Amino acid sequence: MKRNALSALIALALVGGSAAVHAQDFGNWYIAPRIGANFSDSERMTDTSVWGGFGVGVWVNPHLAVDFEYTMNNAKFEDSSWRSGHEWESVGLGVSGRWFFGDEGAQWRPYVMVGVGALRHAAYSGYLLDGQGYDPHGWDPMVTAGGGIQYNLSENVAIRGELAARYDHDNNTRGNLSEALGYDISRKSGYVDGIASVGLVYSFGHAAAVAAEKPVAPPPAPDCHSLDDDHDGVNNCDDRCADTPAGTIVGPDGCPQKVVIDLRGVNFKFDRPKKGEHNIDPTLAVPTSDSIAILDQAVDALKRYPEIKVELDGHTDSVGTDQYNQGLSERRAQIVSDYLTSHGIDASRITAVKGFGESQPIDTNSTKEGRARNRRTELKVENP
Repeated sequence: MKRNALSALIALALVGGSAAVHAQDFGNWYIAPRIGANFSDSERMTDTSVWGGFGVGVWVNPHLAVDFEYTMNNAKFEDSSWRSGHEWESVGLGVSGRWFFGDEGAQWRPYVMVGVGALRHAAYSGYLLDGQGYDPHGWDPMVTAGGGIQYNLSENVAIRGELAARYDHDNNTRGNLSEALGYDISRKSGYVDGIASVGLVYSFGHAAAVAAEKPVAPPPAPDCHSLDDDHDGVNNCDDRCADTPAGTIVGPDGCPQKVVIDLRGVNFKFDRPKKGEHNIDPTLAVPTSDSIAILDQAVDALKRYPEIKVELDGHTDSVGTDQYNQGLSERRAQIVSDYLTSHGIDASRITAVKGFGESQPIDTNSTKEGRARNRRTELKVENP
């Protein structure tokens, strides 16, 4: 690899690197291709080389992610080494755990990493020395440790930057291979290499969207005639409660009833809205159109019954600290309040905008589906 390209790669790992999975529900699986540089132990007698890996990972909980990874790098022996002009292949299989610090909803999250696995070393160019007492398919144990920092680009995509040290119990580079070739060189069976990498992480999981339960509109009244003697908005043909006092809220049959406005089905995405976010559309769980339809029905009901007032209550799932979730629930209640007032509902009719954090779940927080239903805003009607 050319020196300029390698320098750019190292700079990217040290400065622009970032991390694992986007901030989303635990239990999600992801893939994590990586590329970087392998800084060989000086006693291995190989040059710095391009290093690559492909991993499959899963979030065990909001702070712990586990990756299963395949890695490979082909290092050229130094010009002054005993095998100048040839390459040395290292193929690895391993599992690693990464512990992330900070709030799971944060965009930047540092982490530490430890891993175990095995490396297979083989003479890559020339010949594989079959029949000369050298087994090119042997595997040696390895242990890695390091850390990095993560940056979430979206709900599904993040970047991972990492620096790690790897102990490789390799008894082939200066051992089995050199002896099979007849070189008189001291045997060594353990090396510590440095690895700097940058990776793209793509998550397949989403907080499960809950299908909105659309309130069923009452069937339109038949057009018997246009008379409404008690002025309750129900024509005489369908009015079962004649002489209803003026100002009374009545149902489609003309009889007094309490107004119920149901916001079930208006659920939010994980960790939305953010501070300073005012547009409700991108904060709602999919299908967004169903949630907007329910909010519009609430606006229509409030306009039809100007006597009633409402209280808005926001709620969250259990992911996150109590203090963070309290603020998040208040933002959810406020963004629904802003939606109502922006659609013609006078602010004086909203008696309170409250947040209850994670204290009042309506479903289990042990599943993605249950947590999705708990991320909601409820509307309480105060009838006159």
